[in-house]
Amino acid sequence: MNIAVVGTGYVGLVTGTCLAETGNSVICVDINKEKVKKMQEGIVPIYEPHLDVLFHRNIKAGRLAFTTNLKEAIDKSQIIFLALPTPPGEDGSADLSHILDAANELGQIIKEYKVVINKSTVPVGTAEKVRNAILKHCKTEFDVVSNPEFLREGFAVDDFLKPDRVVIGTSSDKARKIMEELYKPYVRSGNPIIFMDEKSSELTKYAANAFLATKITFMNEIANLCEKLGADVDKVRAGIGSDDRIGKRFLFPGIGYGGSCFPKDVQALAKSSDDADYDFKILDAVMSVNEKQKTALLPKIKSHFKNNLKEKRIAVWGLAFKPDTDDIREAPALYNIYALLKEGAIVSAFDPEAMNNVKNILGDKITFAADHYDALKDADALLICTEWPLFRTPDFEKMKKLMKANIIFDGRNLYDKEQMKEHEFIYFSIGR
Repeated sequence: MNIAVVGTGYVGLVTGTCLAETGNSVICVDINKEKVKKMQEGIVPIYEPHLDVLFHRNIKAGRLAFTTNLKEAIDKSQIIFLALPTPPGEDGSADLSHILDAANELGQIIKEYKVVINKSTVPVGTAEKVRNAILKHCKTEFDVVSNPEFLREGFAVDDFLKPDRVVIGTSSDKARKIMEELYKPYVRSGNPIIFMDEKSSELTKYAANAFLATKITFMNEIANLCEKLGADVDKVRAGIGSDDRIGKRFLFPGIGYGGSCFPKDVQALAKSSDDADYDFKILDAVMSVNEKQKTALLPKIKSHFKNNLKEKRIAVWGLAFKPDTDDIREAPALYNIYALLKEGAIVSAFDPEAMNNVKNILGDKITFAADHYDALKDADALLICTEWPLFRTPDFEKMKKLMKANIIFDGRNLYDKEQMKEHEFIYFSIGR
C-alpha cells in the first residue's frame, strides 16, 4: 500500500517505519526542513530501542522516504496518517490546531478517494471535525478513521509490530476493508482488530491511559499509607498483584508518572468530562496525587539535611521519565532538580540517553556526568529518579569510595533494604 504519515514525532516516525517494514511504501512528511534533511541522511531523531535498525533497512530498500512537500506525499498515497501533536492548553484541553490545519490543507489537495486516519490522541468528536475541515475544500469521496496508538516508549517497535489489539473507529465499509488489509500482517498470531464507531475509538485511548495512570496513582497512595502504618508496599504489591483481576503490571510505586501521554491524556479526559457537565472525581484525584508524588522524597531529603541543602552536592541518576527513552516531558527528575536548585543544592546528573534534552533546558545550571559513577564524586547523597537497568546492580563499594556520604534516596525502589544495610548505606525509598 502507498501511505503518507504527516508528522514525524515519536508516534509518526515509529508508525511510518513499522508500516514500511511490512512492505508498504511510506512517505513521512514534516514541516521542519532541518529534521527532514537529517532523516534523509539516515539520522534517527529520537531514541527508541530497535527503531534505528528498521529505519535504516527500509530507507535502503526504498520503502521509507521523507519530505516537506505535503502535496507530493498525498498525491502518491491512498492512506494518510495524521500523527501530529495535540499539546494540552492551559485548561487541559487538547490543542487540535495542528490536526485541523493539516485537514484544511488535505481538503485542497485530495483529488481522489483517500482514507485519512487520526493516529494522534484526540478528544471525542475530532474525526467529525477533521471530516468537516476537509469538506470545506473537497468534493471528492474520502473517509476519516480513528485509529489510536497504544505505543509504550521503550517498547514502541514491538508494540506496533505485535500489538495486543488494534482499535479502529469507522462507519465506512470501504475504509474498514482497507484498514483490515493494512493491519492484517501485524495480527497473524490472533490478536484482535476491534472495529467500532469513531467516538468510541477516540474515547478508548483516553480511557486506557487514564485507567493505567489511576492504577499507578492508587499504588503510590498505598505506598504513602504503608509508610504511615509501618507496612511494606513490596509485600502488599505481591499480595494484590497475584490476583488476576488486578494483575502485576503498573503496581510499582515511585515518584509519579510523567511522559507525553499519561499527564496530557488524563488532563484532556478531565476537560472533556467538564465540557460534558460530568464531574469525573477520580481523575481530579489522580492528577492531584501525581503532582505531589513527583517530589515525595524531597521532604525526606530536607529532613535528613536539617532543612539546609545549600551547597549540598546531590547526584541524580536518571532524567528521562522512564527507562529506554530520551523523553523528559513531565519527568519527575526535572521537578526534583528544580526543587533542589531552589534550595541551593548543587546537582550532578547522569542519564544514558536524555542528557542532551535536559541540557537544552537547564544549560549549565547542573553538571552532566560522563557516567553514573562520575556523578557520585563528592556527592552528599544520591537521588534515583529513573529505573534504568544500568542502575540496578551497581558496585556499592565503589560508590562509597566516590561519595562524601553513603546516602541514597531511591524514587524507584531499586534496591533491597537489607542489602543496603549490609553495604552500610542510609537508604530511603517509597512505601517501605
